[in-house]
Amino acid sequence: MQTRPTRKKKLGSYPHTMVVFSITLALLVIGLFGMLLIHAQKLSTLVKENLEMQVYLDRNLPETQLLRLQQDFSRKPYIAYKDQQPQVRFLSKEEGAKQLIDQTGEDFQQFLGDNPLRDAYLLKINADYGDAKNLSRIREELRQEPGVFEVEYVESLITSVNKNLRNVSLVLLGFAVVLTFVVVVLINNTIKLALFSQRFLIRSMQLVGATQSFIQWPFLRRAVWQGLVSGLLAGLLLLALLQYAYLQLEELRLFRDERLIGALVVALVILGMGIGFLSSWRAVRKYSGMSLDELY
Repeated sequence: MQTRPTRKKKLGSYPHTMVVFSITLALLVIGLFGMLLIHAQKLSTLVKENLEMQVYLDRNLPETQLLRLQQDFSRKPYIAYKDQQPQVRFLSKEEGAKQLIDQTGEDFQQFLGDNPLRDAYLLKINADYGDAKNLSRIREELRQEPGVFEVEYVESLITSVNKNLRNVSLVLLGFAVVLTFVVVVLINNTIKLALFSQRFLIRSMQLVGATQSFIQWPFLRRAVWQGLVSGLLAGLLLLALLQYAYLQLEELRLFRDERLIGALVVALVILGMGIGFLSSWRAVRKYSGMSLDELY
């Protein structure tokens, strides 16, 4: 009767499918949360970039002074840019009156007999200057400009927006720290459990005189490869889910940031490789330092 030959067990040849699957899921979870942080940050930037100051002018300014004011405003470092153009718009008192009539449905000029509004410049403020302290400083600076009557912005709204954005950012950052810790522990335990089946083989290699680096190398190489594959799979799944979300909700594309999304995918790959390497290194050292009784 012919017996089936036993399969020789190689160093570092533990099953890797479930390990890759587990690491991929763990990285996908942290990737989804990272995507949430990216979109929340983009939303914060868009909100701040839509902050607008109304600079009301003295009456009957000559055309040359209006042009000079526009040029001065455009050169300010805190002015937002779009398509390489400073976001400075002139709003005449006639245009302002028309907008007000359209909003209220009443022509206030008929019973006032005059247009009491003033010409104004509408300035979009760069998101980097969107906090209350900078906005207050900018308002005082603009008030000193010759020909400027008053500078206004919705201070209470901006204060509320900044406060809410700061609170949301702190909460999301706290969750990110906790989630990262959980993922690291999960991947570490997954690899440690996979190496558990190799503990006697590690012991046998020690008994025949193999060095610690010779024993560790196959495990470390396999762990780095698993981390690389898992990171790439998690990145691809993340991009597929993101594309599906964009198809379902077109407005989400406004918060897309290709540079940060690419950096997140690279970070997932590096995280998977790094945690895999360190977890395998710690697990091999642990099992190689155990006595025979402890291995059982």
